[in-house]
Amino acid sequence: MVSVRERRATMALGFLILGLVACATVPAPKELVDARKAVDRASSGPAAKLAPAQLDTAKQALSKAEASFVEEEDAPITKDLAYIAQARAEIAEAEAGREQAERDRAQIDKDFKEGQLDALQATKADAQKSKADLDKEKQARAEAEKRAAETERKLAVTMASLAEIAKVKEESRGVVITLSGSVLFATGKSTLLPIALDKISEVAKALKDQGFKSLLVEGHTDSQGSADKNMTLSQQRADSVRSHLVSQGIPSDKVRAQGLGSSRPVADNNSSEGRANNRRVEIIVEPLGK
Repeated sequence: MVSVRERRATMALGFLILGLVACATVPAPKELVDARKAVDRASSGPAAKLAPAQLDTAKQALSKAEASFVEEEDAPITKDLAYIAQARAEIAEAEAGREQAERDRAQIDKDFKEGQLDALQATKADAQKSKADLDKEKQARAEAEKRAAETERKLAVTMASLAEIAKVKEESRGVVITLSGSVLFATGKSTLLPIALDKISEVAKALKDQGFKSLLVEGHTDSQGSADKNMTLSQQRADSVRSHLVSQGIPSDKVRAQGLGSSRPVADNNSSEGRANNRRVEIIVEPLGK
């Protein structure tokens, strides 16, 4: 009998997929497509009967990936969530294989105890094969669990590392990493301060670990001073950040710099706090597969 939890997970997944079909404006990433196939394959195979708990976990993981895709079609975390869903579907299949092998071996033992010696002789080869298959399934399960855990760990470490040194948020244009201009530069200057070099180096390391398609470094100022001077200063500051990213191993052909002066404030320039928030450098990350 299907549990209430399984029915809810299946219904949620169905609604998410229907919403995705109706609302998506871009194709689902390959990782999400592969995760769907893996969960569907596991659902229609022995895992549905022999490993329902693991299959339910895979369905819930896929639901999270689908929800991420519906909420933000190009969100980079969708791929990681999809990969986790696929890995958990593979774990469910591996668990089903293990359970089936255990049942097969138990049946062989039962036949022996009931005196079916002749039948036992005919199935010895199958028993040996079942044990070998069981060992393979255990190994496959361990590897799948290891890959899923490593993916989750790397994602958590990367996001935590960035959050310690900058503000990180997801927008339609990509992941936006915001660094305060007061930390990066002296007033009116475009030369990076020593602490800024360390912070940008940490950003570069996190980006290389996570992977990306391209970067755009935007320089912003407050409204103090002339528009021409602010535009020049913002471009020089963006160029400085770009140069240091490149020096830390970011490919030069994947990162460009743009100065926007005071044209895109995020706070009121009539207060000192607002002006401080407007003096910033933003690094826009276009994730792989976008």
